[in-house]
Amino acid sequence: MNIIIAKDYKEMSQVASQMIEDQMTKRPDAVLGLATGGTPLGTYKELINSYKEGRTDYRLLSTINLDEYVGLDPEHHQSYRYFMNQNLFQSINIDKKNTYIPFGKAEELEQECRRYEEVIDTIGPPDLQLLGIGENGHIGFNEPGTSFDSETHIVNLTDSTREANARFFESMEDVPTKAITMGIRSILKSRKIILLASGDRKADAIYQLLHGETDEDFPASSLKSHHDLTLIVDEDAYKKVQRKG
Repeated sequence: MNIIIAKDYKEMSQVASQMIEDQMTKRPDAVLGLATGGTPLGTYKELINSYKEGRTDYRLLSTINLDEYVGLDPEHHQSYRYFMNQNLFQSINIDKKNTYIPFGKAEELEQECRRYEEVIDTIGPPDLQLLGIGENGHIGFNEPGTSFDSETHIVNLTDSTREANARFFESMEDVPTKAITMGIRSILKSRKIILLASGDRKADAIYQLLHGETDEDFPASSLKSHHDLTLIVDEDAYKKVQRKG
């Protein structure tokens, strides 16, 4: 594992963006694995700036997203398709046909899971996968207890995860209870993984990742087996590691 300690969230986002740009320079038709949520937003803003300044070209790029809420239409303002369109895709010259996200409104969810795993294997696997980490160690929507052998599957969201996402919805009742997510085995197919962590709320998770056991009760620990993992962490998220040594 390569560890890069950034001063703050902005620097973390800049470092991650530069690594993605470097990947695209080496391979303009690269496949990027993308994540949603607050953590990667700064990285996406940096990538948009890079495009506007003429440093990056997304015409040949393909993207594969980690997950999507079950039951939300792609046009729903809290769907992850909508999130990606608003925060990245509509501001760069990527072909939307080359952006892949699970379809949360599928009538046959198990069939959609199989279809999406085929996308990962056919279009990808990602040359570079961007990840965040949950306070309970989840990656994607793979909650504690998820098998490390899991591929794309339906997950029942824990109360803690729903509560963490409730700020984006009008009420807790509106937060979906299920999601489609790439499984841990699906994620580990990626050729390179970047894990982002920012803020003191992630400090316990980063400490456990670096000093805890590899255990299915802490899904992010599966990443330690990957051959090319880079952790980009800001000082607040890394402070418990520094304090305890």
